[in-house]
Amino acid sequence: MNDPLAKTIPPDVGDGTPPQRGSARERVERTIRHALLTGRFVPGRPVTLRGLAQDLGVSPMPIREVIRSLAAENALDIRPNGRIEVPRMTPARLVEIMRAREMLEPELAAMATGNLSRADAKDLTRIDDAIDRSIESGDAEAYMRLNHDFHFRIYRAAESKVFLPLVESLWLQFAPFMRIVYGRVGTAALEDHHKDAIAAIIAGDRQALKAAIAADIGAGMHLLQEAGD
Repeated sequence: MNDPLAKTIPPDVGDGTPPQRGSARERVERTIRHALLTGRFVPGRPVTLRGLAQDLGVSPMPIREVIRSLAAENALDIRPNGRIEVPRMTPARLVEIMRAREMLEPELAAMATGNLSRADAKDLTRIDDAIDRSIESGDAEAYMRLNHDFHFRIYRAAESKVFLPLVESLWLQFAPFMRIVYGRVGTAALEDHHKDAIAAIIAGDRQALKAAIAADIGAGMHLLQEAGD
């Protein structure tokens, strides 16, 4: 079985916290969420609790707890035989997820505007430069990790207790499917509006940042449409 966690997980999983720190459950949750967000879990390819536990060097207990939590977020399914897999992505479900992103993420970015500084803009530029390199090299997994880092560096600044968990759940649900899309169309077709977002942050322009994030999501939807043609 080709296990999604067989490769070494990079030390920075997006929140700046090395996976080796914290309780076993916290480490397991960071690692499995990272695997979902970078497309390590492949739709239609189930895994087992035992296999995940062996890969992470922990007992099945924290794995089981994390999987149940992710199942409650609709990010994973637990089948009657105990195997774990990414939920099947239907066209209707994908449209609903993308519409939810269009409604929530621009507003979350707008909420973050006043909390973002020029130092944040500098860090976002560094991330975006790395994104450009991943697109040029065709490294879809690095692109997905860095793209998540970019967006959530902005979103976390909103300090929202309501919007942020909803957006995190949406990303967990669509990321495995997007990894398949990127594998099909390649990274050369990727287009983003990150530089517009950075310029809006420097200017402190709430509406411009909101528009840049909306345009970025729209570009992703266009890519999905092209992949489906």
